[in-house]
Amino acid sequence: MKLRDFLEIDFSLFFAAIILTFFGILFIYSSGITSTGVLVSNEYVRQIVWAISGIMAALFLAMINYRRLYDLSFYFYLGTLILLVYTCLFGRLVNGARAWIGIGSFGIQPSEFAKITTILFLARYLESSRRNKNHLIRFAFSCIIVFIPMVIILLQPDFGTSLVFIPILLGMTFIAGISFRYIIFLSAGIIFTGIFMVLPHWHILWGTMPFFSILTNVRFVAVCAAALFLVMVIAFIGFRLYKKRYFFWIIYGSAIVVFSLGVSFVTHRVLKDYQIMRLIVFLDPNVDPRGAGWNIIQSITAIGSGGLWGKGYLQGTQSHYRFLPQQSTDFIFSIFTEEWGLLGGILVFALFLLICLRFIKIMKTTSDVFGSFIVAGLSAMYIFHFLINVGMTMGIMPITGIPLLFMSYGGSALISAMIGIGLALSIYIRRYQH
Repeated sequence: MKLRDFLEIDFSLFFAAIILTFFGILFIYSSGITSTGVLVSNEYVRQIVWAISGIMAALFLAMINYRRLYDLSFYFYLGTLILLVYTCLFGRLVNGARAWIGIGSFGIQPSEFAKITTILFLARYLESSRRNKNHLIRFAFSCIIVFIPMVIILLQPDFGTSLVFIPILLGMTFIAGISFRYIIFLSAGIIFTGIFMVLPHWHILWGTMPFFSILTNVRFVAVCAAALFLVMVIAFIGFRLYKKRYFFWIIYGSAIVVFSLGVSFVTHRVLKDYQIMRLIVFLDPNVDPRGAGWNIIQSITAIGSGGLWGKGYLQGTQSHYRFLPQQSTDFIFSIFTEEWGLLGGILVFALFLLICLRFIKIMKTTSDVFGSFIVAGLSAMYIFHFLINVGMTMGIMPITGIPLLFMSYGGSALISAMIGIGLALSIYIRRYQH
């Protein structure tokens, strides 16, 4: 890489990521301070080491031509699948999920890197198949590429991380020009899956409704699926005979319901009770204020108590009195806004907005289709992480255990986020090269 190329790095993107990482280190340190001013955690030291490693990885990737990853993407993808399977079988159990592998205090979370390798391999497939006019085939293969690592991660079970693969799939296939009907199908299926997952627990929120409990009954789900499949067959025959569009939409709608019923039924068997309860308390945290709803209630309290200016750095009460669990990871934004207030929160919003806008700029200006697909996947990943994590701390999104990239404590998440920045920088530097 020449010095001239290095000077063409998107410095606004690079420094936005570094500033967010610096904020993360500051408030991971703050999270380790008790109400008496005693430092009880050295997490911030590890985060500094990981931050330096991540920045070096980003600069290294910026220096190399990302096109070299085209042929290697399959091997990266396959390698992370092997790591995911190994982790699922023999990984370290942390917070109810077998998502870590390592020796002693050193460990990695392969699912964080699987997001990057899946983006690379899916970008390769979408680029190589762009002349294929069969949108269904392209979308089906894209789903297979994404769902394989997603299902393995769900089996760990790590529900939050597995969800990140959905916006990656939707964002990349949309940019690839795949028919919108398939994207809508998957999106609607996911929404209905969430509804079917919550309905059996309706009684916790709004009194006894025993009817909805049959959504977890094997016989009922099988009968419903068979009946809807019969409706689809009849509608298909009608469509072939009479060429009426409403037959197509009957098939389309029935397929969404069958898909949602099946996925929700399987998910009920995979997810733990506490993960299902997180969806319940999202609708009403007060159903279990000292249990599953505690995190949301304390997080909202912390954010609200910060006011406009905040209480001042190291002056927060919710974190220092240990009212807020997982405060250096999932709820780092709560500590940040308690101590730096609304204006600090706006600053974080602005920095993430800058990153997303730069991604969009890179995606629009690069002349290479492979590069534009990579940035599309990265954009979807960063946006989803930000919206879910910040929304979770504010009580407008369910608790899923998704970290706030760059700021939450964790080496795997931070380094993988920096790898994404490095890929984007490499694409930006070579945006006019073919």
